[in-house]
Amino acid sequence: MSVDVAALRTRFPSLRSGIAHFDGPGGTQTPAEVGEAIAATLTGPLSNRGSSVASERNAEAAIAGFRSAMADLLGASPDGIVYGRSATQLTYDISRALAKGWGPGDEVVVTELDHDCNVRPWVQAAEAVGASVRWLRLDCSTAELDLTDLDEIVTERTRLVAVTGASNLLGSRPPVARIAERAHAVGALVHVDGVHLTAHAHIDVAALGADLYVCSPYKFFGPHCAALAADPTLLHGLRPDKLLPSTDAVPERFELGTLPYEIMAGATAAVDVIASLAPQGPSRRERLAAAHDLVHAHELRLRQRIEAALADLGDRVVLHSRAADRTPTLFFTLPGGDARAVSAKLAAADVLAPAGTFYAHEPFRALGLDVDVGIRVGVAPYTDDSDVDRLLTGLGEALA
Repeated sequence: MSVDVAALRTRFPSLRSGIAHFDGPGGTQTPAEVGEAIAATLTGPLSNRGSSVASERNAEAAIAGFRSAMADLLGASPDGIVYGRSATQLTYDISRALAKGWGPGDEVVVTELDHDCNVRPWVQAAEAVGASVRWLRLDCSTAELDLTDLDEIVTERTRLVAVTGASNLLGSRPPVARIAERAHAVGALVHVDGVHLTAHAHIDVAALGADLYVCSPYKFFGPHCAALAADPTLLHGLRPDKLLPSTDAVPERFELGTLPYEIMAGATAAVDVIASLAPQGPSRRERLAAAHDLVHAHELRLRQRIEAALADLGDRVVLHSRAADRTPTLFFTLPGGDARAVSAKLAAADVLAPAGTFYAHEPFRALGLDVDVGIRVGVAPYTDDSDVDRLLTGLGEALA
């Protein structure tokens, strides 16, 4: 069995534009079912949550549906799912709550592989309370984290390790479970940025060893929002800043203000779309696992097509995505060339392969690149061979 890509593409009205999208790491296109769920919830009846009339019950149902869907997607408890506007917002919020228990002598570990949303909040939270920051470095020859000194970096002084599930720039998937095992051995928590990984893999937060895990539904067909998954017991022990009259219940104590019920319904619909790619299975969780297997096979084949073509371009292209375990995301630079100009030529032919650094400040700095930007190509489940043909033709012409 394989993904019926042609049938899947019909569910995305935006693909009728003719644009070949390779910008998935920045956000995917949205299927009709997601827009319909948002519209149906928003046009209601809908009011603040409660149980007395249908409009209140609809709000409650949207919240419960969101928590259930994210729990099925991530292998987590619905009672530990926190809604957020973005992964950056959630990470800042949780870092400030955790830092209330840190002080001088404590240490936080971050990595050179991460998007800045899983670096700067922790660095700033540590600095605010006098804690120290230590780094897991990037091995540029392999595009993987150098874990040679893991036991010396993660010690009894470590309070938290922040690590990506997959690099949004290079696609590299570090051995999170190994890092988490060391962190837990010294009593530290593990925060995983799963924003890029969740779009390309079946997630089990317990197997990863993630105490805290964030993802963003707009990377996997949904609306612009985010979710944090954690053990409810851990969340009960944290005291975020909040309004005095607002509930102290978990997970609601971490959600500020009235929730956007329509956005939550859209995120639930996105999870259901993924599950529908493997319709056989007794539970949504099992259908999601099967769907991710199908998607992985499809995306891997297309990634390998693109890699082979880039190799044929010789020294005109330097591919920095070279980790043994990685997502279908490729980042390359053009020695002596202008990445922005090449990206613009592709865009003129309705092929979207953006140029930039993509908030991956630390990986880009660690690579020591002597250019300002590179091109990132990301494959999504709806990417087909004709999209790849257009990308490769455009690259060949732009670099000729």
